[in-house]
Amino acid sequence: MTWLLQNIGIVKSLHIIFMVSWFAGLFYMVRLFIYSVEASEKEEPDRTILTQQFEIMQRRLWWIISTPAMVLTLVFGILMLWAVPSFLQQLYMHLKLGFVLLLLIYHFISQKIYFDLSRGKFHWSSGALRIWNEVATLLLVIIVFIIVLKDSTNWIYASIGFMALALLLLFAIKMYRAVRKKD
Repeated sequence: MTWLLQNIGIVKSLHIIFMVSWFAGLFYMVRLFIYSVEASEKEEPDRTILTQQFEIMQRRLWWIISTPAMVLTLVFGILMLWAVPSFLQQLYMHLKLGFVLLLLIYHFISQKIYFDLSRGKFHWSSGALRIWNEVATLLLVIIVFIIVLKDSTNWIYASIGFMALALLLLFAIKMYRAVRKKD
């Protein structure tokens, strides 16, 4: 425990590094889902070639980067909470952990999508997956704001900014769809 307290900065750094890796994996994985859905609509032989390549990329990304990064993010986060249990007495930490729980749910829903796609089941459209991809962005933004601001007064502004970002992302997705339909 003494070593852990003396090196809490290292533990926090590793927590942040693996959190960044986890989000990068989630962002790219859902992008690969979009490509897979769009590839399934192509003519042969393109459909088979692209589908096989995306399956390889998804498997490697999910099991070599995304899931290990999730596990290590949680391990280093738990180590910090164990070393400094007073974090659990702070409201901001309860809020952060609530959003981390939502992120875990997002991760496992994405894993279900991955399993479905690997079995050739396309339950999501590419448009729905584009919106799904932005959920991770919103979770990232809110978790970072919670940790950086910690102050309840700033939460009013952070919440307004969060909602504005969500609306901006939805607007950007609609604009992107309109541009794609023209092409």
